[in-house]
Amino acid sequence: MSTVKEAVDVEVPVHTAYNQWTQFEEFPHFMEGVEEVRQLDDRHNHWITRIGGVRREFDTEIVDQLPDDRITWRTVDDGTQQRGSVRFQRLDDTHTRVELTMDVEPSGLAEKGVDALGFIDRRVKGDLHRFKDYIEHRGGETGAWRGRIQPGDPGSTL
Repeated sequence: MSTVKEAVDVEVPVHTAYNQWTQFEEFPHFMEGVEEVRQLDDRHNHWITRIGGVRREFDTEIVDQLPDDRITWRTVDDGTQQRGSVRFQRLDDTHTRVELTMDVEPSGLAEKGVDALGFIDRRVKGDLHRFKDYIEHRGGETGAWRGRIQPGDPGSTL
């Protein structure tokens, strides 16, 4: 399993950065290789990605979400194994540090080769910097979901 950790400082208030990140269906605008994200309900998303020429569809479950602080997720499919967390740290009234940590288990020979070359690490780092450009140039979020999800809540498979 590979672990990727990256942080970027964005020039927006913490609530703006957090609110935008809750708009999962907007991810293809700044995440390379993400073709589509469909939000199934408050806790579950369906992803279609293409990384290293390999197309994958998988579902994720949000296991912990606290407004303006963090969103933690994991895959719920057998094929794609990943988990991660994005944290939001207020630096001042107009700046936020966004820190993303992901654990990814590549499946298949092509994905393992891509991972060995550091491609996944570079892609995630690039995605965070594209998020910075996306939110700063928009000047505001496209929407928000401010609910609280905790491990063990109804609907959780934990």
